[in-house]
Amino acid sequence: MPEGPAIALQNLGKRFGTGPLVLEDISFRAASAEIVAIVGPSGCGKSTLLRLIAGLLQPTSGRISTAGEGIEPAFIFQDPTLLPWATVEANIALPLRLKGIAGAERLRTARLWARRLGLEDALTYHPRQLSGGMRMRVSIARALSLQPSLILFDEPFGALDAITRNRLNEEILALHGESRWTAFFVTHSVTEAVFLSHRVVILGTDPGQVSAILENPLPFPRNFHTRESLPFQQQVAGATSRLQEVLSRR
Repeated sequence: MPEGPAIALQNLGKRFGTGPLVLEDISFRAASAEIVAIVGPSGCGKSTLLRLIAGLLQPTSGRISTAGEGIEPAFIFQDPTLLPWATVEANIALPLRLKGIAGAERLRTARLWARRLGLEDALTYHPRQLSGGMRMRVSIARALSLQPSLILFDEPFGALDAITRNRLNEEILALHGESRWTAFFVTHSVTEAVFLSHRVVILGTDPGQVSAILENPLPFPRNFHTRESLPFQQQVAGATSRLQEVLSRR
Protein backbone atom coordinates (compact mmCIF):
# COMPACT_ATOMS: atom_id res chain seq x y z
CA MET A 1 0.00 0.00 0.00
CA PRO A 2 1.40 3.46 -0.87
CA GLU A 3 2.14 5.97 1.81
CA GLY A 4 -0.63 8.29 2.93
CA PRO A 5 -1.17 11.73 1.42
CA ALA A 6 0.40 15.04 2.37
CA ILE A 7 -2.26 17.47 3.60
CA ALA A 8 -2.00 21.25 4.06
CA LEU A 9 -4.43 23.45 5.97
CA GLN A 10 -4.20 27.08 4.87
CA ASN A 11 -5.82 29.92 6.86
CA LEU A 12 -8.74 27.67 7.71
CA GLY A 13 -11.74 29.22 9.44
CA LYS A 14 -15.14 27.86 10.42
CA ARG A 15 -18.34 29.29 11.81
CA PHE A 16 -21.78 27.72 11.91
CA GLY A 17 -24.41 30.00 10.41
CA THR A 18 -24.19 33.48 11.92
CA GLY A 19 -22.61 32.23 15.14
CA PRO A 20 -19.14 33.07 16.41
CA LEU A 21 -16.02 31.70 14.79
CA VAL A 22 -15.20 28.18 15.99
CA LEU A 23 -11.85 28.03 14.21
CA GLU A 24 -9.76 30.90 12.87
CA ASP A 25 -6.66 31.05 10.66
CA ILE A 26 -5.64 27.41 11.14
CA SER A 27 -2.49 26.68 9.14
CA PHE A 28 -0.30 23.60 9.39
CA ARG A 29 0.46 20.53 7.33
CA ALA A 30 0.92 16.80 7.66
CA ALA A 31 3.62 15.23 5.53
CA SER A 32 2.95 11.93 3.83
CA ALA A 33 2.74 9.09 6.39
CA GLU A 34 3.03 11.53 9.30
CA ILE A 35 1.01 11.33 12.52
CA VAL A 36 -0.01 14.77 13.77
CA ALA A 37 -1.47 14.92 17.27
CA ILE A 38 -3.91 17.71 18.11
CA VAL A 39 -4.40 18.79 21.71
CA GLY A 40 -6.15 21.70 23.34
CA PRO A 41 -8.83 22.64 25.88
CA SER A 42 -12.41 21.47 25.51
CA GLY A 43 -14.35 23.64 23.10
CA CYS A 44 -11.38 24.68 20.97
CA GLY A 45 -12.75 22.98 17.85
CA LYS A 46 -10.62 19.83 17.65
CA SER A 47 -13.46 17.58 16.46
CA THR A 48 -14.72 20.27 14.08
CA LEU A 49 -11.23 20.42 12.60
CA LEU A 50 -11.24 16.66 11.97
CA ARG A 51 -14.59 16.91 10.20
CA LEU A 52 -13.24 19.68 7.98
CA ILE A 53 -10.24 17.54 7.06
CA ALA A 54 -12.59 14.64 6.29
CA GLY A 55 -14.75 16.82 4.05
CA LEU A 56 -17.80 16.30 6.25
CA LEU A 57 -17.91 20.07 6.83
CA GLN A 58 -16.92 22.89 4.51
CA PRO A 59 -14.66 25.69 5.77
CA THR A 60 -15.97 29.23 6.03
CA SER A 61 -12.59 30.52 4.90
CA GLY A 62 -9.25 29.13 3.81
CA ARG A 63 -8.65 25.81 2.15
CA ILE A 64 -7.42 22.24 2.59
CA SER A 65 -5.17 20.85 -0.11
CA THR A 66 -4.32 17.19 -0.45
CA ALA A 67 -1.68 15.43 -2.52
CA GLY A 68 -3.76 12.68 -4.12
CA GLU A 69 -7.18 12.11 -5.62
CA GLY A 70 -10.22 10.34 -4.29
CA ILE A 71 -8.99 10.07 -0.70
CA GLU A 72 -11.58 8.52 1.63
CA PRO A 73 -10.50 8.93 5.25
CA ALA A 74 -11.35 6.43 7.96
CA PHE A 75 -12.70 7.76 11.26
CA ILE A 76 -12.04 6.14 14.64
CA PHE A 77 -14.12 7.63 17.47
CA GLN A 78 -14.09 7.30 21.25
CA ASP A 79 -17.33 5.33 20.97
CA PRO A 80 -16.60 2.21 18.87
CA THR A 81 -20.14 2.49 17.36
CA LEU A 82 -20.41 -1.26 16.75
CA LEU A 83 -23.63 -2.91 15.62
CA PRO A 84 -24.82 -4.63 18.82
CA TRP A 85 -26.61 -7.45 16.96
CA ALA A 86 -23.62 -8.28 14.73
CA THR A 87 -20.63 -10.48 15.49
CA VAL A 88 -17.07 -9.23 15.61
CA GLU A 89 -16.50 -10.66 12.14
CA ALA A 90 -19.63 -8.95 10.74
CA ASN A 91 -18.72 -5.62 12.35
CA ILE A 92 -15.24 -5.67 10.83
CA ALA A 93 -16.66 -6.66 7.45
CA LEU A 94 -19.35 -3.95 7.43
CA PRO A 95 -17.50 -1.32 5.33
CA LEU A 96 -16.45 -4.05 2.91
CA ARG A 97 -20.08 -5.13 2.52
CA LEU A 98 -21.16 -1.52 1.95
CA LYS A 99 -18.50 -1.27 -0.76
CA GLY A 100 -20.00 -4.29 -2.48
CA ILE A 101 -17.00 -6.55 -1.95
CA ALA A 102 -17.85 -10.20 -2.56
CA GLY A 103 -18.60 -12.44 0.40
CA ALA A 104 -15.52 -14.68 0.27
CA GLU A 105 -13.13 -11.75 -0.10
CA ARG A 106 -15.01 -9.83 2.57
CA LEU A 107 -14.65 -12.63 5.10
CA ARG A 108 -11.02 -13.24 4.23
CA THR A 109 -10.20 -9.56 4.78
CA ALA A 110 -12.22 -9.33 8.00
CA ARG A 111 -10.45 -12.37 9.43
CA LEU A 112 -7.08 -10.98 8.40
CA TRP A 113 -7.68 -7.76 10.33
CA ALA A 114 -9.17 -9.64 13.27
CA ARG A 115 -5.94 -11.62 13.47
CA ARG A 116 -3.79 -8.50 13.23
CA LEU A 117 -5.72 -6.90 16.10
CA GLY A 118 -5.67 -10.03 18.27
CA LEU A 119 -9.36 -10.82 17.77
CA GLU A 120 -9.12 -14.15 15.97
CA ASP A 121 -10.63 -16.01 18.95
CA ALA A 122 -13.55 -13.57 19.24
CA LEU A 123 -14.94 -13.63 15.69
CA THR A 124 -18.32 -15.03 16.77
CA TYR A 125 -18.70 -12.79 19.83
CA HIS A 126 -21.09 -9.85 20.01
CA PRO A 127 -20.06 -6.42 21.35
CA ARG A 128 -21.74 -7.01 24.72
CA GLN A 129 -19.35 -9.93 25.28
CA LEU A 130 -16.23 -7.81 24.76
CA SER A 131 -14.16 -5.59 27.04
CA GLY A 132 -13.79 -1.90 26.20
CA GLY A 133 -10.33 -2.52 24.78
CA MET A 134 -11.57 -5.37 22.57
CA ARG A 135 -14.47 -3.27 21.27
CA MET A 136 -11.98 -0.57 20.33
CA ARG A 137 -9.83 -3.15 18.53
CA VAL A 138 -12.89 -4.13 16.49
CA SER A 139 -13.43 -0.47 15.64
CA ILE A 140 -9.79 -0.12 14.52
CA ALA A 141 -9.94 -3.34 12.47
CA ARG A 142 -13.13 -2.13 10.79
CA ALA A 143 -11.55 1.23 9.93
CA LEU A 144 -8.42 -0.40 8.50
CA SER A 145 -10.25 -3.07 6.51
CA LEU A 146 -10.46 -0.84 3.43
CA GLN A 147 -6.77 0.09 3.73
CA PRO A 148 -7.32 3.87 3.99
CA SER A 149 -4.46 6.25 3.31
CA LEU A 150 -5.79 8.82 5.81
CA ILE A 151 -7.07 8.04 9.32
CA LEU A 152 -8.73 10.53 11.67
CA PHE A 153 -8.70 9.57 15.35
CA ASP A 154 -11.15 11.53 17.51
CA GLU A 155 -9.93 10.75 21.04
CA PRO A 156 -10.49 7.01 20.59
CA PHE A 157 -8.87 5.79 23.81
CA GLY A 158 -10.11 8.40 26.27
CA ALA A 159 -12.53 6.04 28.03
CA LEU A 160 -10.03 3.20 28.47
CA ASP A 161 -7.85 2.37 31.45
CA ALA A 162 -4.18 3.41 31.27
CA ILE A 163 -2.77 -0.08 30.66
CA THR A 164 -5.15 -0.81 27.77
CA ARG A 165 -4.63 2.68 26.36
CA ASN A 166 -0.86 2.31 26.35
CA ARG A 167 -1.05 -1.10 24.70
CA LEU A 168 -3.34 0.22 21.96
CA ASN A 169 -0.99 3.16 21.40
CA GLU A 170 1.80 0.68 20.75
CA GLU A 171 -0.39 -1.36 18.42
CA ILE A 172 -1.36 1.76 16.46
CA LEU A 173 2.30 2.60 15.90
CA ALA A 174 3.05 -0.97 14.83
CA LEU A 175 0.21 -0.85 12.29
CA HIS A 176 1.38 2.55 11.07
CA GLY A 177 4.88 1.18 10.59
CA GLU A 178 3.46 -1.48 8.27
CA SER A 179 0.96 0.58 6.25
CA ARG A 180 2.29 4.16 6.51
CA TRP A 181 -1.00 6.04 6.45
CA THR A 182 -1.23 9.72 7.29
CA ALA A 183 -3.11 10.43 10.51
CA PHE A 184 -4.51 13.22 12.66
CA PHE A 185 -4.99 12.16 16.28
CA VAL A 186 -7.10 14.26 18.66
CA THR A 187 -6.47 13.59 22.33
CA HIS A 188 -6.64 15.30 25.72
CA SER A 189 -3.56 13.36 26.86
CA VAL A 190 -0.25 15.11 26.24
CA THR A 191 1.57 11.87 27.04
CA GLU A 192 -0.41 10.04 24.36
CA ALA A 193 0.14 12.86 21.87
CA VAL A 194 3.90 12.78 22.35
CA PHE A 195 4.10 8.99 22.23
CA LEU A 196 2.22 8.69 18.94
CA SER A 197 3.12 11.71 16.90
CA HIS A 198 5.74 13.22 14.67
CA ARG A 199 4.41 16.66 15.65
CA VAL A 200 2.00 18.04 18.25
CA VAL A 201 -0.36 20.89 17.34
CA ILE A 202 -1.68 22.82 20.35
CA LEU A 203 -4.92 24.71 19.80
CA GLY A 204 -6.15 27.66 21.81
CA THR A 205 -9.79 28.63 22.09
CA ASP A 206 -12.35 31.43 21.55
CA PRO A 207 -11.94 30.91 18.64
CA GLY A 208 -9.76 27.85 18.06
CA GLN A 209 -6.34 28.91 16.79
CA VAL A 210 -2.94 27.28 16.47
CA SER A 211 -1.01 28.28 19.61
CA ALA A 212 2.06 26.12 19.01
CA ILE A 213 3.41 23.40 16.73
CA LEU A 214 5.97 21.22 18.49
CA GLU A 215 8.34 19.00 16.55
CA ASN A 216 8.77 15.59 18.13
CA PRO A 217 12.32 14.27 17.55
CA LEU A 218 11.84 10.99 19.44
CA PRO A 219 12.90 8.13 17.16
CA PHE A 220 10.68 5.34 15.90
CA PRO A 221 9.90 2.57 16.65
CA ARG A 222 8.54 3.49 20.08
CA ASN A 223 7.49 1.06 22.79
CA PHE A 224 6.94 0.92 26.55
CA HIS A 225 10.65 1.62 27.11
CA THR A 226 10.18 4.94 25.30
CA ARG A 227 7.86 6.19 28.03
CA GLU A 228 10.56 5.55 30.65
CA SER A 229 13.25 7.52 28.81
CA LEU A 230 14.39 10.97 29.84
CA PRO A 231 13.95 12.46 26.32
CA PHE A 232 10.33 11.32 26.28
CA GLN A 233 9.64 12.79 29.71
CA GLN A 234 11.29 16.05 28.66
CA GLN A 235 9.18 16.18 25.52
CA VAL A 236 6.00 15.60 27.55
CA ALA A 237 7.02 18.26 30.07
CA GLY A 238 7.65 20.79 27.31
CA ALA A 239 4.33 20.12 25.60
CA THR A 240 2.49 20.22 28.93
CA SER A 241 4.05 23.59 29.73
CA ARG A 242 2.92 25.03 26.40
CA LEU A 243 -0.60 23.68 26.91
CA GLN A 244 -0.72 25.20 30.40
CA GLU A 245 0.16 28.57 28.87
CA VAL A 246 -2.86 28.23 26.59
CA LEU A 247 -5.13 27.27 29.48
CA SER A 248 -3.92 30.20 31.59
CA ARG A 249 -5.09 32.63 28.89
CA ARG A 250 -8.70 31.42 28.94
